Amino acid sequence: MTERAWIQITSGRGPVECARAVVLLAEQLLRESHAEGLSAEILTVVDGPQAGTAASALLACEGDGARRFAWAQAGQVQWICKSPYRPGHKRKNWFVGVGVVVPPAEDGPLRLDKRELRVETCRASGPGGQNVNKRDTAVRIVHLPTGKSAQAQEERSQARNKALALARLAAQFTDEAAAARDNLRDDLWRAHTALERGDAGRVFRGEKFQPG
Repeated sequence: MTERAWIQITSGRGPVECARAVVLLAEQLLRESHAEGLSAEILTVVDGPQAGTAASALLACEGDGARRFAWAQAGQVQWICKSPYRPGHKRKNWFVGVGVVVPPAEDGPLRLDKRELRVETCRASGPGGQNVNKRDTAVRIVHLPTGKSAQAQEERSQARNKALALARLAAQFTDEAAAARDNLRDDLWRAHTALERGDAGRVFRGEKFQPG
């Protein structure tokens, strides 16, 4: 399976200069990831206070070594540069934070492999144990890798109950993926608000954002 990783760059609650550093670092990481043969793109950007700035940016990397590359960026990044927005401002050190998230699996209805499903049939029963009919129309489907299962017996035909059970099973994966995305959004927001400055892992200098 192809490796996937998301890199979040955040200015935290820093000033406009930090928001400018977010954009410069995102561009730098795109260049570096492409140089390593990875597929990379910017998924989302939260606009900063001025044009050419961003409060945060989320990059997606994919390919062999994507997670290694992403984790190598994690931590604090320092930009040493005179403020391009406030002439005469004494401060020259600006910090942004870099976090890594392994995105949730993309399982869903279309990802269910029929070879991984066990279909069981039995007689559907009504209230009080009465048989709805004398044929095996009820269907239970088990997803063997996870043990998840769903069943249906409402319909009078086995084919319709099978389709209904399959839809219910697929919905379980859809619900889990939605919950994972909600948790991911919470994690990203916490990372955005928890930036602590100092102990930078990487340093860039000047308006051209040169490493070193």
